[in-house]
Amino acid sequence: MGEIEDGEVDHITTDMHQKCTLVYETSHGTSNDKDNGPIMNAVFKNAVCKVYRFQTVDSKWMLVREQMAECTLSFSIPKQLISLYIEEDTYRIQELNDLGALSPHWDNMRKEVISRYDHIIREYQHTLAELEKLTGPSFKPSCSKGQKYLEFIPINLHTQRMLVTCPRKTDSVYDVVTVGAPAAHSQGFKNGGLQRLVSKYESEKKSYSTAYQSIYYPPEQTARAREILGTVFQLQPLISELADQLLQVAHQCSSQALKDTLKNLEEKTEQFVHALKDELVKSALLALHAARPGYVSKTCSPSSQPKPDANANVTAEPHTVCNNFASSRMAPKDNKASPIRSDSIPHQTEYDEEEWASFVWDRVWAGVAKSLNCVIASVEKIQEVENNNQETAPGQALADVITSHNPAADLHDQLAVLVHTLKECVMDVTERARHSMSFVLLQEAACSTVQRLQLQQRRDAVFSQALAALACGFVMRLYAGLEDKGFLRQLHTVGLVAQFESLLSTYSEEIGMLEDMEVGISDLHRVTFKITEATSEEADSLQPTVSGRRDRYTLEVPLPHHAFQTLPEELREGKPLRVLPVLFNVGINEQQTFAERFGDISLQERINQKNFETLEGYYKSLTNTVPSECLPCFQTQTDIKELLDTLGQNVVTKKRKNVEILWLAGMICRRLNGIRFTSCKSAKDRTSMSVTLEQCSTLRDEHQLNKDYFVRALDCMRRSATLLLLRRRNKYGNLLLPNIHNVLLCA
Repeated sequence: MGEIEDGEVDHITTDMHQKCTLVYETSHGTSNDKDNGPIMNAVFKNAVCKVYRFQTVDSKWMLVREQMAECTLSFSIPKQLISLYIEEDTYRIQELNDLGALSPHWDNMRKEVISRYDHIIREYQHTLAELEKLTGPSFKPSCSKGQKYLEFIPINLHTQRMLVTCPRKTDSVYDVVTVGAPAAHSQGFKNGGLQRLVSKYESEKKSYSTAYQSIYYPPEQTARAREILGTVFQLQPLISELADQLLQVAHQCSSQALKDTLKNLEEKTEQFVHALKDELVKSALLALHAARPGYVSKTCSPSSQPKPDANANVTAEPHTVCNNFASSRMAPKDNKASPIRSDSIPHQTEYDEEEWASFVWDRVWAGVAKSLNCVIASVEKIQEVENNNQETAPGQALADVITSHNPAADLHDQLAVLVHTLKECVMDVTERARHSMSFVLLQEAACSTVQRLQLQQRRDAVFSQALAALACGFVMRLYAGLEDKGFLRQLHTVGLVAQFESLLSTYSEEIGMLEDMEVGISDLHRVTFKITEATSEEADSLQPTVSGRRDRYTLEVPLPHHAFQTLPEELREGKPLRVLPVLFNVGINEQQTFAERFGDISLQERINQKNFETLEGYYKSLTNTVPSECLPCFQTQTDIKELLDTLGQNVVTKKRKNVEILWLAGMICRRLNGIRFTSCKSAKDRTSMSVTLEQCSTLRDEHQLNKDYFVRALDCMRRSATLLLLRRRNKYGNLLLPNIHNVLLCA
């Protein structure tokens, strides 16, 4: 995996033409994929194709088509993410303002935090405006990696596809995504990368909280606060929608539809209740209560004032209607149980303020469960009455029908009241939980220094680059597997593995790049995918879209109607799909030689060990869930378990530049139907060396490339391969030249 000198790349000798023929090369703006051309062309642009003819062991010939393309997601995903960052931070400001009146100390703290959010929003708005002005190629060349306004864009994001046609085997496709290591080049690496900076910040945050007189919440609690906010943000409108739907279905006299809707409502409400069954919510509410103006902690004499009974029935009419419909599904059976609303709680007199705040939260939180129980019991009563009506003799006199009382109508009216109460309870709890978790995050933001602000921006930029690359790889892998039933089953059952191969050294600035990349790849765990049906087959309708907030994102991939209808039911219903990212790094350049002789390679060793354990866990989950027939077949029959064992041994072995780790991880990824990525600092020299070596090794192991011609084929690919054009593009590239593609072909 050496470096190519610029002076050599333009020359292909006559001898090389005789031994390994470059049949032809083309440059075009669309994909050559016959089956999925329209879909591919919506996302992948400016494809460059070269075709080679290589000799096999039995003196026959194989044709190898190598195609490199740009990806529109290089810019579209980051721009969507920046918009979401702006939207989320704007919402954070609104949440802080919604906390209401605070004592002077806390109010000043809030104003300072809001000022910091405003600063980030203005910077992101400026970046987004600059990106909207750009025209030209759909990638960022390495010469622009230090540009501040391009920090969210991945470096040299391209797809590399090798299609092999040979006499003894059906056509085979091998894909890899090449991209520069996700890193904040514009911010530099003087103080290290994200992994080091985050660790340093977390270790110092407690002292910051003391200095700012704020409440210290450990990292796991602030992460939990974000998770609770995300859950509440997602479930509250869904519960409200299902509750309204339940009322509509109840009037349609459809027993099965009523049962299904009630089941969905019950599941989502139970998720909502259990998500808020957390001491963090209550403790944060108490802290917020203490931050109000004029707060004075009072004590209550047990002999003089009884403590409020959380099980007491204090709800007044009209809500006593659900006393007859109490259920035991989510709470202890209590014939007096009824929904609790904030306006039904008794007035505070001489109770201790903290006890009172705790009591109020317990009441409103339990009220959601009790309200749901009442709704369930009411629906069951309606179904019982409707079943009895169906058994009534069809010959009943018309006069009897007119004069008889209709209990079903009364039950529907009662259900409407109960549903309204449930929605009110859920909204009340949502507001209280939102305020308490916003107060937790206020503490984190308050004790943040200017460095913390830069840390968030750095993490946003690195994650944006990583997500753009992952989205590109997922779309490419999905398109290639649309007709593979085993792959689609694996996709919706256990998800896919995304293996990132990194060639960064653990020396000088590249240590910081690797620290950035580690955190950026790890943050991809927060992403789920969903396949949707496109509204049309126009290119704009087939572009993937991102939604969500920093703690959880969903990337929707639209497919044309004909492709969408062939998918399994689970995928058509929008089941969330997981992609498990793993990162393996082995430095290969001469800087790594210095690191191994005089420096420290513990970062690389820790990354490889940690991600090996993750990959091993995925394999165990896969084998327990999906039959082996779903996985692809290869000419080399090495068992995946055996490959994993060998990888595990190599990960713990002290060996310089142990590229066997990368080779084994890549083989395992392909055998697991995974997505392959290869990266170095700029995705040029080291990346092209790695990709071409992998391609020739695949031709030798899977397609009987004559071993005597292996080195010749490798030299041929490295001198005339599509990745060579990428190096030229980066040498002459300029994002603002709309016709740069044609300029480069002539260069």
